[in-house]
This record gives sequence, structure tokens and C-alpha cells, in this order.
Amino acid sequence: MEAIIFLGAPGAGKGTLADMVKTEAGYEHVSTGDMLRAAVKAGRPVGLEARAYMEKGELVPDAVIIRIVNERLDVGSKDARYLFDGFPRTPEQARMLDQVLAKHGTRVRCVFLLDVPRDILVDRLAGRRICRSCGAVYHVRNIPPRVAGVCDACGGELYQRADDTEETVLNRLEVFRKQTESLIEYYEKKGVLVRINAGRNRELVQADILAALRKPAAGT
Repeated sequence: MEAIIFLGAPGAGKGTLADMVKTEAGYEHVSTGDMLRAAVKAGRPVGLEARAYMEKGELVPDAVIIRIVNERLDVGSKDARYLFDGFPRTPEQARMLDQVLAKHGTRVRCVFLLDVPRDILVDRLAGRRICRSCGAVYHVRNIPPRVAGVCDACGGELYQRADDTEETVLNRLEVFRKQTESLIEYYEKKGVLVRINAGRNRELVQADILAALRKPAAGT
């Protein structure tokens, strides 16, 4: 068992790159949000505890999230390889994840910091349009629909999410910067942080990630 982490601002391409690594390198993409929703839907004790917080509009505590992660690793094979996308978000969560991984006889192998210039992030997010009907994603310049405002796939209306307006995007990026400064430092000190220039062509970014994964893990 081993684990890697994708860390990057909104718009850095974590989801797209995670799908690539899952396919090309055989990692299981672990989303804490998906696991949380599954635990709630299944009515597991940890899910019921999480739902109590969610119904009150409160954040689910780190201790509950990490229990959900632990349960997921408990049912995985000893040879499983996990990719965490957007988790952990704080040094405290990182330390808790380290403890859970140690319990399973492993540790974080690499943390890929997807570096993208702010102007590119703003362009990616503020230019994004979503189909109201089928959820297809477009970009006003990079992936435009054939007819402006109309989904190629189903003819549905394309719209801009409220959190994709330029003002909101700039705020989201500042929140991310402040939130992750200490987390980046935490992983730098552990010698597992790998900075990737993710503002380039997707194929080049993918090649750099796969090349890093082919190298021996730090400390081995």
C-alpha cells in the first residue's frame, strides 16, 4: 500500500490529472467528499455522526473525516495505491493522515504541488461554463460550444457558477494560499513535496508526474 497527494488551487487540474494517474499508473482516486457521502448514505455509524454536523450546517470535524479515511483503507488490499485529491488541507489533517497510514504500514510517498500562475487560474475558472441539464463542462475560449450558450451534447443552457465569477475566484485563490502555506511547508520538511508546473500543456504535466512516480520513493 502507498499513498500520493495532489495539492493545488481551484482550477489547477487536480481532477483531470487524477483521472490520468488512475488510468496510467493504477492508483485508486480517493475523494473524502465521496467517501463522506457514501458513509452517510449507507447509514454507517461514522456517517450518522457526520450527518449530525452536516444537518446543523457545521463542518465535519477532522477526527470524523479521518475515521472515514481509515475505514476506506481498512477494506483496501495490502497492495492498493491511493491518490488523495485535495486532502489533507491543513497540517493537523496531514499529521492525522500520517498516523492512519502508519497503522497500515505505509506513508505518503509524494505530494504533488500543482503550481499554476494566478492569471491562468482566473482564466480557467472565470471562463468555465456548465450545462444545466447534463453537467457537461465548457470554456468560453479553450473548449467553446458550437453554439454560444448551448450544450453540444444535449442542447441545455450553459451557465457560469456563482463561485466562478472573477471576484469570487480571486477570493477563493487567496483563501487557498493562506490555508495551504503551512501545509506546503510541512511536506517540504518531510522531503516528499514535488512541485509541478501545471500551467503548461496537459500532456507535459502528465509526463512530469509519471516520471516522478517512476523514481524510487524518498527514503528508500
